[in-house]
Amino acid sequence: MRWFGFGFNAFGQICVREKLSEEEGDGGAEEVKVFQPTELSGHEERGDRCVKTSVIRACWSRRASLNVDGDGCVRLAGSGQPSAVCREESRGCKDALVSESYLSLAFPDRIECWDLRKEEESPSWSMEIKPPSETSGTAHSTNTEPPLNLPLVPGGYISLKPPFYHSLSPHLKARSLALGAEHAILLSAAGVVYTWGLGSHGQLGHGVLTSEEEPRAVEALWGMPMRFVATGGWHSVCISDGGDLYVWGWNESGQLGLPSRGLSKAKLQQSSQQAEALNQDTSTSPVEEPQEGEKNEEVFISIQAFPALLDVTPSCEIKVVSCGSRHTAAVTTAGELYTWGWGEYGQLGHQNSVSSDEPQRVEYFREQQERVVDVVCGAWNTFAAVINKEVACS
Repeated sequence: MRWFGFGFNAFGQICVREKLSEEEGDGGAEEVKVFQPTELSGHEERGDRCVKTSVIRACWSRRASLNVDGDGCVRLAGSGQPSAVCREESRGCKDALVSESYLSLAFPDRIECWDLRKEEESPSWSMEIKPPSETSGTAHSTNTEPPLNLPLVPGGYISLKPPFYHSLSPHLKARSLALGAEHAILLSAAGVVYTWGLGSHGQLGHGVLTSEEEPRAVEALWGMPMRFVATGGWHSVCISDGGDLYVWGWNESGQLGLPSRGLSKAKLQQSSQQAEALNQDTSTSPVEEPQEGEKNEEVFISIQAFPALLDVTPSCEIKVVSCGSRHTAAVTTAGELYTWGWGEYGQLGHQNSVSSDEPQRVEYFREQQERVVDVVCGAWNTFAAVINKEVACS
């Protein structure tokens, strides 16, 4: 399995800036924005074999790559580091979570949080944990997934900043949990979705813009078991057992895949500028703009406070979904990657900076005969794991 990255690269999260400048020309734009999916370096040589990255975690300025084969080790890239640096204290960890300031590591017997802003010989915070078999009534007691699945830990979850540990009621029986900028979404073992935190952009899915201090079930999804949840800056998504995708929250940049007024205005302005330039060059009559009545017929959605079903592609089910600050990426069971939302830094993978409020397939991997098997969004970039289609079919 190989990982590719595209989008925001100002801190070298995707590839080393000097290398990028040599290949694409010397200039700030080329260093900051990676338009073409680029394979990540940093595979670890161990003896006579190469241990490849199997897990990616990302935030705005950093990327954490985890090798879970044997003595798993986390390599950090970004935030001014010249290359991917291996954190020796991470050896043996089973999962990791990275933010702008902290790196959280999950070991079989403990959780550690390291302050990335300091040179420390010991973690800023740690907590001992017991294996699920020894823990009764915890968040993982009925979970068939691996016992360590950050930010979930037995009995609660780990946040991105202090205080790190937050307890969860045992009756929730959490299977997975995702953290947004100011809200959280939890999936229970029974497939029920719970949300809490800030609700000002409809990101909680309760039909209102109020906040919730405690986990509250998303009633609009009752009776439809879900199997996957994810959250962006101010929007949330989930996948049903049948592979359907539901979205809700902020849609300012089309990150829900629903009609966005902001993107429509940008497209209209661009079309007007192109038409004006064409008129000046050819001295033709000006292109007529839609009448006011025609504009009013369009329906735009800035906030979707209830979950809405999104048809990404009519022929495939959705396998995995991930959210950036204002963009979303989904992998189908057929191994194709679709992206939508804000694309200013090339994070949509279409080799341009165009934003979109409609899911569009990333053609690069299809052209390279690669099958996408996983996707992880950073705030302003995207990372996709692929395997060769021939290998997938063998």
